[in-house]
Parts: sequence; C-alpha cells; structure tokens
Amino acid sequence: MGLIHRKPADPSVDEVPSPPSGDEKPPFGEDLSRGTLEDPSTGLHRGLKSRQITMIAIGGAIGTGLIIGTGSALAKAGPLSILISYSIVGFIVYMVMCALGEMAAYLPIQSGFTGYAARFCDPALGFSLGYTYWFKYIIVTPNQLTAASLVIQYWVPREKVNPGVFIAVFLVVIVLINYLGIRFFGEIEFWLSSVKVLTIVGLLILSLVLVLGGGPDHDRKGFRYWKDPGAMKPLYGTGDKGRFLGLWSTFVTATFAYLGTELVGVTVGEAQNPRRVIPRAIKLTFWRIVVFYVLSVLLIGMLVPYNSKALSFATKQSTGASASPFVVAMIESGISGLPGFLNACILIFVFSAANSDLYIATRTLYGLAKEGNSHRIFARTDHRGVPIYALGLSATIACIAFLNCADDSRKVFTYFVNLVTIFGILTWISILVTHIYFVKARRAQGVEKHQMAYTAPFGLYGTYFALGFCIVIAIFKNFDVFIHVKGRKEGENFDHTNFITGYLGIPLYLIMIFGYKLAHRTSSKGKGWTPLTADLITGKEAIDREEEEFLANKAARKGDKKPGGWFYRRFVAWLF
Repeated sequence: MGLIHRKPADPSVDEVPSPPSGDEKPPFGEDLSRGTLEDPSTGLHRGLKSRQITMIAIGGAIGTGLIIGTGSALAKAGPLSILISYSIVGFIVYMVMCALGEMAAYLPIQSGFTGYAARFCDPALGFSLGYTYWFKYIIVTPNQLTAASLVIQYWVPREKVNPGVFIAVFLVVIVLINYLGIRFFGEIEFWLSSVKVLTIVGLLILSLVLVLGGGPDHDRKGFRYWKDPGAMKPLYGTGDKGRFLGLWSTFVTATFAYLGTELVGVTVGEAQNPRRVIPRAIKLTFWRIVVFYVLSVLLIGMLVPYNSKALSFATKQSTGASASPFVVAMIESGISGLPGFLNACILIFVFSAANSDLYIATRTLYGLAKEGNSHRIFARTDHRGVPIYALGLSATIACIAFLNCADDSRKVFTYFVNLVTIFGILTWISILVTHIYFVKARRAQGVEKHQMAYTAPFGLYGTYFALGFCIVIAIFKNFDVFIHVKGRKEGENFDHTNFITGYLGIPLYLIMIFGYKLAHRTSSKGKGWTPLTADLITGKEAIDREEEEFLANKAARKGDKKPGGWFYRRFVAWLF
C-alpha cells in the first residue's frame, strides 16, 4: 500500500486545514503529540512481527472468562441462552474490531485508539477514553496477580506460603518482561498465547469426543440436556419473562468474556508493516470467535446440564480448575486426573493476562502523554522504545494487589473491579463513535474507499448496530438491582452497592468529557471536530515512509524464506 492520494474537496466548502508546521500551535494536544514519530526520546519501536500481532490478538480474546465464566452463565440461564448471547455478542465484537481495524490500517499512530478519538472525533473523548481505559487496567492488573496467587493455592495452601510471596514474584516477572522491550514482550506473549490456543483446542477436541460417547462412560449425550432439564432456564421469574431475564443475564456475562479483544488497537504503534498485519488480524477475528467461543459454549451446553450439582459447586469456587465447566464435564463423564493439568493451564492464562494488562496500562498512559493529556515525562522512552516512566507508575500502582493478602480488604478490592468493568463497554462505545466520525471525515476530505488499506465490511450500518447494542448493555447490565431477588433481606429490594459499583463508571466517563470541554472552552481543544477539520494528515507521511522502507527490506530478503513458511501461512496461521 503506497501513499493514499486524496481527490480535491468540493470548492464550495472550506479547504481542509493543513497540518501545523514551525511554531504554529497544533489544533489539538501538545507539540509532543505531533510530528515526533522519529524522536528517539518519545518514540516506540515497531518490533512486533506479524505472527506476534495475530497471536496477541487472539490471546486478548481467550481468558478465564471463557474457560471459567461460561459455567456461571450456563448454571444461571441454560445452554441455548449462552449459545445465543455468545454468538450475538461475538458479532458485536467483530464489528468493533472491524471499526478499529479500518482506522488503525489507515493511520497506525503510537497513541492507539485514544489518539483516534482525539483526532477524528473530539479531544475530550480522547481524554476521557484514555483515562478510563488506563484506570481499568491499573486495577485489573493487580486483580490478575491475585488470581494467579489463588490458582497456586491448588498446590501450595495459603497456610504454608502467604499469597503475597507469589504476587511479588509474578509482579517482578511481568515488569521485567515489559521492561526488556517490545520484541521480548512480543515473543513471550506469542508463546503464552500459543499455550492458550492449544489448551482451548485440546478442550474442544476432548469435549467433542465426550459428546459423541468416547469417554469412560461411553454415553453419547448429544442434545439430551437441551430437553431435560431444558434449553433455557428461567431467572427471577417463570415463563417467558424468566427465560428472557435469564437470556439477558448471559449477554452481560458474554460481554465481559470478550473484553480485551481490542488489545490489538494498542499495539498498532509497535507493529511491523501495520497496514498489512492489522487488517489480517482483524479478518481472522471472526473465525476465532466462532471456533473458540461459540463452539465452546455449544459443547459445554451439550455435556453439562444446568442443574448439575457439580456445576453448582463449581460456580461457587473463586478460581482455578475446580471453577471450570470443562472440569465439570470431565467429572460427569468419569474422567479424573486432568484437573491438575488444567489448573496449570489456567495459571498460564492468568499470568498472560497480567502481562498484557500491564502492557496496555503502560501504553495507554504513554498515549495520553503523547496527546498532551498527561505529563510529558510519561511519553519518554529508553533506547529499546519502552516508556519506562509510564511503566514505572503503572507497575507501582499494581502493588495494590498485596491488599488481597488480607481478607478484610478483598471485598473492597472487588468493588473496584466491578467499578472499572463498565469502562470496557465504554471503550467499545468510544471506538464505534470514533469510527463513525472517521468515515464521515474521510468521505468529506476525499479519501475514497478503494484507497483504504482496509474498510469495515458492514460499513457504518454495522457500526451503528453494534453501538446501539453496546449502549443497551451498558444501561441494563445490572438490571437485577431494580428487581426483587429472592434471598435479600426484607425491605432491601434495591441493591445499592451493586448499583453504585455497576453504574458509577458512566457518570465518571461523562464528567471527564464535559469537564475537559469546560476547562478548554476558550481553545480549539474544547470543541469537537467536523468532518472537514478532523486531522487525517499529520504523521501519515512518516508512516507511509516507514511502510515503504519495510516493504523494500522485505523484498530484499525475499529469497531467504524459511522452510515451512508456506505451510504455516496456509494451514496454521488462520488459527494462530
């Protein structure tokens, strides 16, 4: 893909503003965020290879939400409900990733999708999105460290070794991985994600064998449990109302299982040849969702009845193999001995999540600094292209994981986690809104569809559909706080704690948007961009030049292909 040429704009409208030069003040952000792609003191290195990007993309989509969280959804609403919800939300996620991929392929800037929001839509949106996203991951990172220490208790009881010891070890290791540079991080995350993929593939094959009667019990289950006890379990009521509420509750579970798939949007500033690599990773997202999520919930729903006593016990566990519905399926089929192995795989899942979460937190803070929304020191990088000060602050905050060593503080920490999960949905909403503004801007500024490296296959129709669905989920995700739930004390029909932690993130998000606008009401940064004033130019020339140099170097090395490259691309790469 060479330079993208723009046709002249309609002479009846104002000319598109040119990027600032010299001492002219840029229309958004600070000088630090403009024209500094080649500044070694604030620049990232494009060290992520194609195979690493594609694997990181799927690694962000596979986590404990799939291997553990599906059990609680099944117990709550039944197999058909989780199949419907995971399929529909999977399609929504694909729409989000396509929207992100279109922007990332056109302008793979170092500040990621927070930079897109600031450049194409409104600097206030970029500010709010950046801080809510960063806040989410500086809380999620220590939570993952805590989960890792809990998984280890499967082998080492809490009474023998304090969980804080394992938290410290994992924290030091992930900080070291992130500090050693993007190439080292990419390679480590590639192999960790490979273990994730192999684990899920192995579980899918085993589940299919069990469904067809190949287990020790030789019981061909098929769709038996869809008839008895049933395909849909009523929740908070009976009849159609109960079944609908059960179905809706699984939409919320499915949404949180998919959170993190937008990780590829954070890596665009460090990807080699991003205009080829990013679209390729996005295109494969659909098939990964179908294979890993939809097929998983289908097989689990065929193997485990929603009223299983073993499943009821599993959903009460905090973490580890005992909480996984796959383990329940093994137990129901008479298989023993695998839970320990699966627990080791779950430990790798959690460690990989903690590692990538710290990476996201670091790069998000770096992006905020590049856009002028945080202190410029957080945009400084070392000779490896690592934003060391952003990494240092994010890692320091991750030390709050040690609070979970005390039982009395664990409940408070859980409230924090519940608070920031809404930010994941708000991130999707922000990406979709930004894509709408981006498409309108490129049309107004003469960038034709055939000139784009990648475009969303469903266009704005898919974006609007996904945006509407995400808004509905954000509003009604904690619907159970508004209805009477059996088990609450008399007079406590309204769950105020769940309501506050579930919805406080929305006003915080809006306060940051309007607060930013109020603080910058006298400058151009306090106003949103129109299709003709959105900046589609700055930094593109340098990225075009990087792309041409990369392709030239690749062509020079074309004769040095390694054996098996064709086989990998044709038969393995679609999966990885």
